[in-house]
Amino acid sequence: MAIETQERAARPELRTLTTLPDILAALSILEQEETDVSTALSELLADKKPIVESLSRLQALAPRLNELYDEATALSGTVSATAKTADRVGGRVRLLDEEMKRVREAGERVGQVMDLKSSLAALQSSMESQDWESATRHCARAMAIPLDVTSGPFAETAVPTAENPLPPAQTLQTARETLLRVFCEQFDKASTSRDAAATSRFFKLFPAIGWEEEGLQAYAAFVVNLVKVRAPASAKASSPLYFITSLTALFESIALIVDQHQPVVEKYYGIGKMGSVLERLLQESDRVTKSLIDSWIEERSMRRKVSNSTFQTLVTSSAPPPMRRAVSSMNVVEEDTVDAREIDKVITEVAAMGGRWSMFRKFLYDRFKEEDIQNEAENEEPSLSTDTAAAELKQPAEDGKGTSEAIEAVEKCATRQLLQDALGTYYVPLEVWYARTIIDKAHMLSKPDLTQFPIITTTPDDAFYILKLVLNRLLSCGDPRTVEKTSESLREVMDRDYAGVIKKKLDDVYRTGGAGPATRGEKESRQGFIILLNDLDISSSHMERLIKDLVTSDAISQNFLDSEVEAVRSSISSFTNLVPRFRSTLRAGIEQLFNQLLRPKLRMFIPDVYKDVSYVLDDDSYATAEYNDVVRKRFIKAWEGLVEGYKDTFTESNYRLFFGLALDVLVRPWEKFVTALKYTELGAVRFDRDLRAITTYLFSQTTFGDVREKFLRLQQISTLLNLDSEEDVDEFYNGSGISWKLNEQEARMVGGLRV
Repeated sequence: MAIETQERAARPELRTLTTLPDILAALSILEQEETDVSTALSELLADKKPIVESLSRLQALAPRLNELYDEATALSGTVSATAKTADRVGGRVRLLDEEMKRVREAGERVGQVMDLKSSLAALQSSMESQDWESATRHCARAMAIPLDVTSGPFAETAVPTAENPLPPAQTLQTARETLLRVFCEQFDKASTSRDAAATSRFFKLFPAIGWEEEGLQAYAAFVVNLVKVRAPASAKASSPLYFITSLTALFESIALIVDQHQPVVEKYYGIGKMGSVLERLLQESDRVTKSLIDSWIEERSMRRKVSNSTFQTLVTSSAPPPMRRAVSSMNVVEEDTVDAREIDKVITEVAAMGGRWSMFRKFLYDRFKEEDIQNEAENEEPSLSTDTAAAELKQPAEDGKGTSEAIEAVEKCATRQLLQDALGTYYVPLEVWYARTIIDKAHMLSKPDLTQFPIITTTPDDAFYILKLVLNRLLSCGDPRTVEKTSESLREVMDRDYAGVIKKKLDDVYRTGGAGPATRGEKESRQGFIILLNDLDISSSHMERLIKDLVTSDAISQNFLDSEVEAVRSSISSFTNLVPRFRSTLRAGIEQLFNQLLRPKLRMFIPDVYKDVSYVLDDDSYATAEYNDVVRKRFIKAWEGLVEGYKDTFTESNYRLFFGLALDVLVRPWEKFVTALKYTELGAVRFDRDLRAITTYLFSQTTFGDVREKFLRLQQISTLLNLDSEEDVDEFYNGSGISWKLNEQEARMVGGLRV
């Protein structure tokens, strides 16, 4: 339409055509429009046939569609009538079902009310005849009836009788309270008289009538009496085992109760119900433990010991180094002298008490995390006596809840806190003081141990024997925080009071301008210095072996929970951090000894060995050099003069380090010296033989195999000198496959030494 409008707008008005060209142009436009219209008409006529065919098909379908419409209308009428009939019938059926449901509910309600009435009557009768088992069954049967029935108006009308005029819910509650009172009285009486049968009889009745908590409370009161710790008349608090034995007896009694009674309690009261009993047992443990710890602190005068040891430590540590030995030997506190043997006894005692708690705690963790508790309870039904309990009715409990409550009770109990406080307040400072004091004594009493070869002092064996005892005692306390804190302090003791003192002694040996060591002969000073270095080497070995043994021992897994083992091992393993410090001090000492005694003698070593030696040889001079073997003989004689007294006094590790320093200082000047000489073909052969002879000799003087590595550059120099005259050095260097220590420029320089 828009196109047609545009064409009309483009068509000129006939009135405006005044010239022949305008008329012809308008005629041309009209002819074009005619052509377009003709084309459109032709296309419409061409498309008419498909449209006509489609209309014919639709007209052919019209009769069939009319038939379907008629059939659908008839079917709709039939279905509508049937649906109305079904709706009327279904409505009546639903009404009938509702009536039947109400009849059934009414019948059930009447049956429940009759059951309630008969149960209450039987309950009253059983209580009058004191048949408590029957009374429990009838009470449980009445309690099983829904509360809406028991408290409903029908039950309140039908159940009361002249003998029991109260509403059934009130009657049932009164009976339950009466039974509870009777059961508690009878249970207390039976437990007091240790009547196992009667105790078992009443213990199992509590949960059946809904008095589960009350039954557990009565049971808890019973078992608490079983764990009362009473010291025998002959026991005295002054005995070194009194407090340990008392605490052990307490924990063993509780563990025995848990081990024997837990399956029974959880069988009849439900999984995890032993947790509430354990809380009551731990309260008793808290009471007894507090009394024992207070008595121990008072009896052993622990506050005074800690105060005196702390004061003595401060005085000793604040004294100048030369005065420490004198101060350590004085009685700092005149009236209350700190005796290391007494300290050893009390820290052993408190560590043992902590260890008893850790073992008891680990037992409780393992016990309450077992997955087969229920199966164990079902396989065994012991009777409740001073050792066991019995029950028959088991109440369900939420899985895992009781276990988590029991573990939480263990972690929060006062016993744990009391022992942790005792360890932190008394054990840690006294253990550190004890280790420091004994190590100081080991230094003061140090003397060469002539039974050892090579010679060391008695200090390493004494100090590490004490460290081993201290660390084993530390692990026996079973408290990860104590292990961490004490380990940190002991590392400081070993670093400062052990290795630090040895380092100071090393510094004093060759201290210039001082009295004592400076006036001694060189041989005596050297011997003392080497022995101290041996002490450091032996100390490193002792430390590594000791920590390895402790970390892999069973003491950690036995005294700590699985979740604590890794942290404890980490604390103990941290002692190996001292080994690099020991070795650093050791290396510095060996370098000091080497620089002061041996390095000056090595300056002219190689020139003296090669004095008047030439490798420009003919056949006669080669034979003479072969016969005299001057270089090897001079080297061996000079070397033995240098290292005399070192090999037999150094430990193997120290001698290896000392030997390596000597070779390092010797090889570089040797390389420079031999590269300043000239060599004939026979001279190069002679040089190679001399070098191999010296290398073989040095290798025979040690048990370690790194001597040849230090001579690789010299051996490669010898290899280049012994090349055939027609062989190119560069070609050999690049194509030999040797891992060269010499660079290419050095190789060319060596090749130029041949004449």
